Amino acid sequence: MMLESVENRDSAGSGDEPRESCGVFGVVGVPNAAAVIYRGLFALQHRGQEGAGIVVSDGEKVRSTKGMGLLSEVFSKQSFAELPGSLGIGHVRYSTTGSSKPQNVQPLVVECADGIWAVAHNGNLTNARKLREAYQEAGAIFQTSTDSEVLVHLLADPMFRNRPRRVERALCELKGAYSFLLMTDKLVMAARDPYGFRPLSIGKLGDGYAFASETCALEQVGAEFVRDVLPGEMVVADGPTIRSSTFCEPVRTPLGQCIFEQVYFARPDSVLFGQSVHAIRLKLGRRLAEESPVEADAVIPIPDSGNSAALGFSLASGTPLDYGYIRNHYVGRTFIMPESDQRSGSVDLKLSLVHSVVAGRRVVVVDDSIVRGTTARRRVVALREAGAREVHVRVSCPPVRHPCFFGIDFPSRAELAAATHTIEEIRAFIGADTLAYLSVDGLLSAVDQPADYCCGCFTGRYPVEIGEEHTKLDLERISPLRV
Repeated sequence: MMLESVENRDSAGSGDEPRESCGVFGVVGVPNAAAVIYRGLFALQHRGQEGAGIVVSDGEKVRSTKGMGLLSEVFSKQSFAELPGSLGIGHVRYSTTGSSKPQNVQPLVVECADGIWAVAHNGNLTNARKLREAYQEAGAIFQTSTDSEVLVHLLADPMFRNRPRRVERALCELKGAYSFLLMTDKLVMAARDPYGFRPLSIGKLGDGYAFASETCALEQVGAEFVRDVLPGEMVVADGPTIRSSTFCEPVRTPLGQCIFEQVYFARPDSVLFGQSVHAIRLKLGRRLAEESPVEADAVIPIPDSGNSAALGFSLASGTPLDYGYIRNHYVGRTFIMPESDQRSGSVDLKLSLVHSVVAGRRVVVVDDSIVRGTTARRRVVALREAGAREVHVRVSCPPVRHPCFFGIDFPSRAELAAATHTIEEIRAFIGADTLAYLSVDGLLSAVDQPADYCCGCFTGRYPVEIGEEHTKLDLERISPLRV
């Protein structure tokens, strides 16, 4: 078996990249797999804009193409002819661990004694540092700075000749959040951590199968949704057949499904953890209007992730919905850009105001979240300059006060406005007339089986124990809110 790198472009000029959840997509038993994976990843581009990669196999060669930037920057139409095969996996990256460098773009591809492995990961491993240090002390060399590479070293252990069995053993060594797609020259494996932090779905596509971070990607390629990969489950597909095993007993209750996926990351046309994302966000907006009513002339969403909640707020309050912001869809999501200066500098490019909608009016701005506060401040200033008479900000999730260790980009309280500032201080900083967040109870009222969701970023209570190296708070880094 041979590995062939078709191309490795460095298109790092865009700077558009998320720091959360990446997106993974894979197929097996599907003709022209690379083109199908491309379409699937395109539907997941909102989950990662820093880098992209596709690995395919035709049974004789494993070929890989990856690089920095958006899918359209990394791949061209000519690339797919150079990536023949009927099985493969792909990845769009937003770096939660590891710096923004070409070598960190996934899927990671390595050649071991028994052949080639490719790995695509969505999530964050909380014991990666410990495992990495142990391997390095034993003389192992790491090619990347991502936490995902520790799985590759675990897979290199030849204790089990059966490859799926070896994957199961390796996964049992990992802690934290992971939805993995793994690939050999003959099959694709999909696995989810026992707490089910990150989503991963199975679809039927012709005579083969597809795996995706969100169901919107399955629909994009015409696959029929079958079910989600279960927490603690590994699914192995080699084309016409698919089989399942439980590599680690799933946690019965509670699970650790990420509530922020429902609030912000997932596309509203996806079904996540068994529920429509759009329907949940409608409920969040309705509850927000009930908890924090305000007299106004128009409800204005922050597109796109605030659209559904704003509609719910409008329906519940009776205040008309209007579009005061128009989004430029050629600018990436500012929260998931890697550097703070890139985030703040891109706000004016991302959204444009419709002055006739806001001038002289009392407006309610509905956003999905406020993390650092600088973006919200710039938007309120812009509304004032456009002539808004009153600006009331409503947020469809609770204040983000605690770091996330499972794949969302709030690794430190130092970067969270609500961690060390009151809501009134944040309101004064962003310049709004009023500011209100949804309550934790209100958030959980919108989802089925609320006990199965991780709300650690709001409550500080996590479904798994976090080691001391993750919870240490560097107080010297915390500074007052500032422009």
